[in-house]
Amino acid sequence: MVGGRSWGDRIFSVTNVGIMLIIMLLTFYPFWYSVVNSLNSGSDLIRGPIFLWPREFTFASWLTVLSDPKILHAAWISGSRTVIVTVVSIFHTAMFTYAFSRPYLKGKAFYAGVGFASMYFGGGLIPSFMLMNWLGLYNNYLVYILPALFAGFWNVIIINANYKSIPNDLFESAKMDGATEYTIFLRIVLPLSKPVLAALSVFTAVGVWNDYGATLYFTQSPDLQTLQYLILKLIQSTQAVEQMASSVGADNVNLGSLYDQVEGKGTVSGQTLQLASMVIASIPMIIIYPFAQRYFIKGILIGSVKG
Repeated sequence: MVGGRSWGDRIFSVTNVGIMLIIMLLTFYPFWYSVVNSLNSGSDLIRGPIFLWPREFTFASWLTVLSDPKILHAAWISGSRTVIVTVVSIFHTAMFTYAFSRPYLKGKAFYAGVGFASMYFGGGLIPSFMLMNWLGLYNNYLVYILPALFAGFWNVIIINANYKSIPNDLFESAKMDGATEYTIFLRIVLPLSKPVLAALSVFTAVGVWNDYGATLYFTQSPDLQTLQYLILKLIQSTQAVEQMASSVGADNVNLGSLYDQVEGKGTVSGQTLQLASMVIASIPMIIIYPFAQRYFIKGILIGSVKG
């Protein structure tokens, strides 16, 4: 024993800290790489990627992205969709879970069976497309909202574990005072479930913000395009120009000029625009995490404890 701790404990602590630092570096560095390359001149980026700090610092790519009205409108679509779906789906799922957690619910086994089946089986893309079209949701903003009103049965399991940790005496005393089920849910259950609901809200918001599948499959209107979908189109268009240039060659003057713009014959290039768009799209989620940190760890621990 040295200083009240054995050498084994010291070695374990040092190894644990070292492993965590490596994981942090592997997690943070891709984002940092995108930031420094997006803040570099496109023409200079031809010399090779940058790993630590921009060689020719410029905000040109960021200003180009932020001044594009399509990007701003897509950010509004993504942001409004994320807020609405997160609030409504978490509230709706929490309400469903409260009813599901009550032992006197009729048909509980049936609901459980349907819920567990939905976790492993899905209808597929074509039936989903036909359903959205039949419901009149195709090329409609509500296609982002209505199908996401239920946050999934996995969230039901987590919230249900949290509800079981609430003393049953609270429910009984509230009913003796004349409280209805809605009153119990809104005034007792929800306030006591803030940590787990906040944690699930973060997961839901990140998933909705990063989703581009609904835009790809269920919309055609440019007014309904989300930010992630526009980034996907930007990446695909850049790759398409590169492939055409490599196959056609340098004989085509117009294609050669377009290829020079994509490759970065100036302060802004296709690659810097891609990276700037991806970084800007990541900023809202990075801002959300610190505010949800106070509930995040506690909510996960509460939701993982079975009563």
